[in-house]
Amino acid sequence: MSSLVIETPAVFEPLLRPSRYKGVHGGRGSGKSHFFAELAVETMISSKADIVCLREIQKSLKFSVKKLIEGKIESMNAGAYFEVQNEQIRSKAGGVCIFQGMQDHTSDSIKSLEGFKVAWFEEAQSASQRSLDLLRPTIRAPGSELWFSWNPSKATDPIDALLRGEEPPPDSVVVEANYMDNPWLPAELLAEMEYDRGRDPEKYAHIWLGQYQTNSEARVFRNWTIEEFERPPGTVFRFGADWGFSIDPSVLVRCSIDQHRLYVDHEAYMVGCEINNLPDLFMSVPEAEKWPITADSARPETISYMRKHGFPRIMSAVKGARSLEEGVEFLRGFDVVVHPRCKHLIDELTMYSYKTDPLTGAVVPILEDKNNHVIDSLRYACEGARRAGKVRKTQEPVRRMISTRTVSTGWMGA
Repeated sequence: MSSLVIETPAVFEPLLRPSRYKGVHGGRGSGKSHFFAELAVETMISSKADIVCLREIQKSLKFSVKKLIEGKIESMNAGAYFEVQNEQIRSKAGGVCIFQGMQDHTSDSIKSLEGFKVAWFEEAQSASQRSLDLLRPTIRAPGSELWFSWNPSKATDPIDALLRGEEPPPDSVVVEANYMDNPWLPAELLAEMEYDRGRDPEKYAHIWLGQYQTNSEARVFRNWTIEEFERPPGTVFRFGADWGFSIDPSVLVRCSIDQHRLYVDHEAYMVGCEINNLPDLFMSVPEAEKWPITADSARPETISYMRKHGFPRIMSAVKGARSLEEGVEFLRGFDVVVHPRCKHLIDELTMYSYKTDPLTGAVVPILEDKNNHVIDSLRYACEGARRAGKVRKTQEPVRRMISTRTVSTGWMGA
């Protein structure tokens, strides 16, 4: 038989190498389930491998990935390698692919999987801690692998804590994949994405970009949309910068104000950016060298460096009591329109939130100090407009002075 050729999106290339843990998280249309289905077919053709495909709850085979794998066998013209049965798929190499729900397993029944080469946990955002604790030590054959695909829900979910936490297990490869990584995204799915992106940014960020769901009551920004646009000639642009290095990003953002609307059309974003690379990062934003830039005042030496390296109009932001809160409230007063290329700002507008009372869950009026690097840059960019508006607001056209004099005949001599 001739060799099968499987065309694979570049985002999944790191997962083609042997690894104990393989994970793909992301939104709808990314092709993550299709990738693992193809990898399962390839694995069973290439070796005598037993594979178990899992979900947390599986009431029947119609809720499993069996039909997806069958479709891959057909589309890859690989039917000669397999025997598709009612409840399982057998390979001519001697392996078997079965489909189960983890909630059906006990500490005793899970032992039936000990010899399996691969366990693929689909919709792993639903995986309980109990299920992961049962599964991980069970799949222990030499060279065995654990695959996980999921659309994230919360950072505290067991699968996210395991593979996206501070200490993921050794020999783990985890990638993020979304619809823009799928070269074969169907036109119908693209239309659905465009609809959600324009109508419901929070839904778009979770469903299509694979961002964590947020507590909508705690969310800081609500009046924002994602649209493709071009600003007209003569637009006054505003630039803001925030500094980072090891784990925080360095950011430059470009925006413009048109009455009640705030348009954001460009961002530059890099984690671990050395100071000598900052000029190149900033130059990726059109016309950044021509306009004033308001930057975080915490790094005066960086501001001085940037002045000497192509950005003579950069200046420090003015910080003071409640400047953070006032800056955020100023931004909240606009209908914010974000260009889809500003994906980090989209992430932050979705995630930025007020703190909640850990005992009652009630939202409290204190801003969380996270998911805010591009938003901080946006605050700095709009600082001049905010202060100008504040000055105008305090200049009252009529001043009333209260007199302390007493007049025996009454007020106004009446």
